[in-house]
Amino acid sequence: MTILQEIKSVLWRSGRISLELYKIMVPIIIVVKILQELGLVVWLARPLAPVMQMVGLPGEMGLVWATALVSNIYGSMIVFVSLAGEHPLSVAQVTVLGVMILIAHGLPVELQIVRKSGPRMGFQALLRIGGALMLGWLLSRIYAWGGWLQETNVLLWQPQPESTDLLVWGLGQLQNLAMVFVIIVALSAIMRVFTAIGLTSLCVRLLAPLLRVLGIGSEAGTLTIVGMIMGLAYGGGMIMHEAHSGKVGSKDIFSSLSLMGLSHSVFEDTLLMVVIGGHVSGLLWARIIFTLVVIALLVRVVAWLGDDFFHRHLFKPVEVYSKPEPCCPGAIVPDRK
Repeated sequence: MTILQEIKSVLWRSGRISLELYKIMVPIIIVVKILQELGLVVWLARPLAPVMQMVGLPGEMGLVWATALVSNIYGSMIVFVSLAGEHPLSVAQVTVLGVMILIAHGLPVELQIVRKSGPRMGFQALLRIGGALMLGWLLSRIYAWGGWLQETNVLLWQPQPESTDLLVWGLGQLQNLAMVFVIIVALSAIMRVFTAIGLTSLCVRLLAPLLRVLGIGSEAGTLTIVGMIMGLAYGGGMIMHEAHSGKVGSKDIFSSLSLMGLSHSVFEDTLLMVVIGGHVSGLLWARIIFTLVVIALLVRVVAWLGDDFFHRHLFKPVEVYSKPEPCCPGAIVPDRK
């Protein structure tokens, strides 16, 4: 294949992945904005007050997590900064809150991306929200038991409040959507290069023992690594593409996306929580260890429950399309086999 054909193939594949993501993201972004404008997120925060107290946080921090759950990390940071002056927290408390935000945020968009690949949304929501609460509770107990990170938190950075102008907001969202396409193009091109020089297969071979324990085959291994580093929207988008192509098995998809749900964008998102005062001991290391343990146990429980339970409650196979990997667009024909 010539260089020009490779470029066309990368652009075509990236365009398909981006289009599938846009179909999910655009309606949900609009709905979430309406909820925010109507002040309905505050109502979601009220039931979370007792939950916050369970993990050693003031009830008012429920609004921070509620914002993260329905919106994104940046929105929750703005709410946190607005409350920080009235409710000073320790570094340990901010770390607990940060871990919960990192595991469970942007659920309307991210759970739809996961659902489009096959895993059932109800269980994935339970996994992420339950995982956030479990790790938050564990860390709060550990930090209190050891007397660690009990000093008063100091904000390292304060984000600027979002503009209330709808036109400015709309232009910002268009920029974000355009950036999604740019990043997917870059990732697709990098993965093609890595595959060509053998780096992809080397990474998968090196990580094969760990991936095998986590129930993730070689076909999904590289995409799982992409998701953990770059984020669920990107890794999940690529998994979604592979799921519809029939190249990745159901249990590989389930394990991969469950892992990504608990730990994704491990560098960028972790740094965002660091700048509001969280500590890497919980934000990064505890989260990764917790994720590996949970997914390893989950894989074994799913195998014990059997395929019938898996397909009835945890996974709904997606339609597989029979299509070429062209250098230019072609028709998509459902594979009826």
